[in-house]
Amino acid sequence: MIKGGFDIPAQENERQAEYASLARSIIESRFSAKPKAFVHTYGCQGNVADGERLKGMLERMGYEFTDDVAQADLVLYNTCAVREHAEDRVFGNVGALKTLKTQNRDMRIFLCGCMVQQPHIAEKFYKSYPFVDVIFGTNALHRLPEFLYRSLSSGKRIVEIPSGDGFIAEDIPVRRDSSFKAWLPIMYGCNNFCTYCIVPYVRGRERSRDPERILEEARSLVKDGYKEITLLGQNVNSYGKNPDTGYNFARLLREINDIEGDFIIRFMTSHPKDCTRELLETMAECEKVAKHLHLPFQSGSDRILKLMNRGYTSQQYLDLVETAYSLIPDLSITADVIVGFPGETYEDFEMTERLVEKAGFTSMFTFIYSPREGTKAAAMDDPVSAEEKGRWFRELLDLQEGIAARRTAQCVGKTYRALCEGVAKSGNIEARTSGNFIIEIPADESVRGTFRDVRVTAAKTWMLSGEII
Repeated sequence: MIKGGFDIPAQENERQAEYASLARSIIESRFSAKPKAFVHTYGCQGNVADGERLKGMLERMGYEFTDDVAQADLVLYNTCAVREHAEDRVFGNVGALKTLKTQNRDMRIFLCGCMVQQPHIAEKFYKSYPFVDVIFGTNALHRLPEFLYRSLSSGKRIVEIPSGDGFIAEDIPVRRDSSFKAWLPIMYGCNNFCTYCIVPYVRGRERSRDPERILEEARSLVKDGYKEITLLGQNVNSYGKNPDTGYNFARLLREINDIEGDFIIRFMTSHPKDCTRELLETMAECEKVAKHLHLPFQSGSDRILKLMNRGYTSQQYLDLVETAYSLIPDLSITADVIVGFPGETYEDFEMTERLVEKAGFTSMFTFIYSPREGTKAAAMDDPVSAEEKGRWFRELLDLQEGIAARRTAQCVGKTYRALCEGVAKSGNIEARTSGNFIIEIPADESVRGTFRDVRVTAAKTWMLSGEII
């Protein structure tokens, strides 16, 4: 057991198991066939991993799943609070359920996750959307069996938004979305309190899982044939600090790498201030660790970085990138950047452009600043117009597009070992390299979930074409 007492007690697991059994009994008596659940997750990979656990609990209680919300007996939206656009989509989609609920009075509508962990959002849903049955926050996800039983047995509305720094709920069943790619959370929460970010307020403080539980889960995934395991945390490279597990992230990577089997290890997301030389050396030395580093920098202006409370300077970031490339010459680095942070000037933005030119990113996730109620940045003066920020945004996209085109062009003629994943719009198979490049290959679905050697024959800005050799 980890130091710090973040694991929920065994009695709570037993209590939820009892609620699951009671809920299943009601379901079996009320439905002649298996009821259908529609589960939709918004936001980051951590949310997706939570969604797989929510589905695991529902499956255990007797539900099967549908992609048609109109056919659902239970609708569950697992929400995201990182950007306003994601919240607006949830409000719109929940509002559209009113007609369905009128047509099917027995339909249950559940909302959970980061968005509803915010008290003002939970209150808005409760008051303005009376057809929503259950609202519960991130600290109560493991209590889904309890909420379902109470809703089915009493019909009363439920709102549970527990406060506090959070905990770790182990032994929750998982219904994975893929048979060969798996999400593996290693920690939850965040201690960084970047001034623009709502995550520490809705996910709580950092808490690391017991390394033995992580290794046990990783071994099980490899035994079950999973080919890609992605380690998840808001800041994975601070793993082990809180509580003290006796492991740091580099050691955990090495021990997962030592598991026998043919698989690749990815991880996200890294914070530059915690990305150490030891970690980069581990990536270079471990053959199963992907040669891809997602390293958000957010701004190239030291003044803005300080306002963001990021804990590093632009030069420190560039020095880190240089070290990474020197240790791993074929490394692919991707990043996040915010355009139009409160108080940012065009001169600050030009510093971001210079950093992008020097870093040579494979790709970037670029966002226009979105104020989040309760964060420090939301109270800062923000005089630049949305139109001006939009011009900066398009300028940065054009810059990165040129850099990306040059990087993909360098791949032509080379051969990569790649994991065959989904089907592209063209009908070809998409294969992902260790460096996170996507190569479209002419092949049928029988290759999905397998590693193949692929030679790149052509390059577009963001996409490669190739053939299996």
